[in-house]
Amino acid sequence: MIDLTHTLSAAALVPKIDRLWALSAAKIRALERRLDPAAGAPVFTVGGRYTSRGWTEWTQGFQFGAALLQFDATGETAFLEAGRRHTLERMAPHVTHYGVHDHGFNNVSTYGALLRLMGEGRTEENSWQRAFYEMALKSSGAVQAMRWTALTEGGYVYSFNGPHSLFADTIRSMRALALAHQLGHVLSGEHDERISLLERLIQHAHATVRYNVYYGEGRDGYDVRGRVAHESIFNLNDGHYRCPSTQQGYSPFTTWTRGLAWVMCGCAEELEWLASLDDEALEPSGGREAVEAPLRRAALASCDFYIENTPTCGVPYWDTGAPGLVHLGDYLARPADPFNPHEPVDSSAAAIAAQGLLRLGHYLGRHEEGAGARYWQAGLKVLDTLFDAPYLSADSAHEGLLLHAVYHWPNRWDHVPEGAHVACGEATMWGDYHAREAALYVQRIVQSEPYLAFFAVPEPASAPPALG
Repeated sequence: MIDLTHTLSAAALVPKIDRLWALSAAKIRALERRLDPAAGAPVFTVGGRYTSRGWTEWTQGFQFGAALLQFDATGETAFLEAGRRHTLERMAPHVTHYGVHDHGFNNVSTYGALLRLMGEGRTEENSWQRAFYEMALKSSGAVQAMRWTALTEGGYVYSFNGPHSLFADTIRSMRALALAHQLGHVLSGEHDERISLLERLIQHAHATVRYNVYYGEGRDGYDVRGRVAHESIFNLNDGHYRCPSTQQGYSPFTTWTRGLAWVMCGCAEELEWLASLDDEALEPSGGREAVEAPLRRAALASCDFYIENTPTCGVPYWDTGAPGLVHLGDYLARPADPFNPHEPVDSSAAAIAAQGLLRLGHYLGRHEEGAGARYWQAGLKVLDTLFDAPYLSADSAHEGLLLHAVYHWPNRWDHVPEGAHVACGEATMWGDYHAREAALYVQRIVQSEPYLAFFAVPEPASAPPALG
């Protein structure tokens, strides 16, 4: 399990974070010079150079959003100008893309970041730009909510696999619905039916934590508390749940660690957002306790599972049931080895999970005194590992920032270097983005700047006293 025997402070990570931004700047500039956005979004590196991989276009927002994070952290206006220009020129198709479940990734990372920066006073107030960002976010939330499968109870935003498929990943795309709702928007259906985006967000989140997350209650022979199934399959004839599945994990009965990380981060982030709403807004969905309790239960279970089933350094292997792990002995009792010959690690899962751990720790620290320290420390431990060798790339010839990430190992899409047996030494666009986002999150905490969230937060970013 993750080694939590040594207490870390957020401030102790500042030297590593400063170095990360220096490395990050050069890598963003290198991609800006080399890549033509019209050629497709970069997905992962091959031999240190970013390349596209057609499946769905879900990484473009991370590419342009990275420049906005860089500006946010350093104040270098060239990155703001690049991120804003590319958002204007390239992101419109993502706003109206009905065929994917990725609106929270693409559009909140770009239009959402630009609106947030303006709201914080980090960029000049401009009424037309503000209206442009808001219209994009309203449209994105409504388009995402249109991908709807109704169940016997509630429903969910279905994945690109089709209406039968509920992905764990999509819980973080609920940010698109949250922002659209917060901006006063609704989804208009047949006969001018007004459909609440808040209600759809809550129903999707509840379906995810009910069907994709396990709680050790004997649901099947592999029901371990906190385990996450990447995908849930439903019978569309009657709206009933059928079975777990996976697209990128080893099996439906093991845990693909990036899917686990999406649940950790998504649940914690939605709890933060729900806490900002008035009680009255949640009454149509049963009230605050009925809305928040399932998400809190899933966040605790999934974060506990991550802590207990990840090597001491905080970086997981790509799937907790990957068959080659048997050859690594007691791999949970030592740091992960990205160069081992049996199974890849996934640093991108760690970057996403770290933010889930930190946000849950912060949330609990504010709402349940003394309850968040374990998760806060685990999140800092993960970042302490990621922001250093062998994960942080200091090689100026390598376009990636966070090394040893994988995309789709079962399909063998990931690059295996000559002489190696598994993927290693490469980066992914979402891994790089979430490393930057986590670094900015901690930096704002240390500097008592506005708390980093996809929605407006009126409070300063300082951590609750018990977390330090």
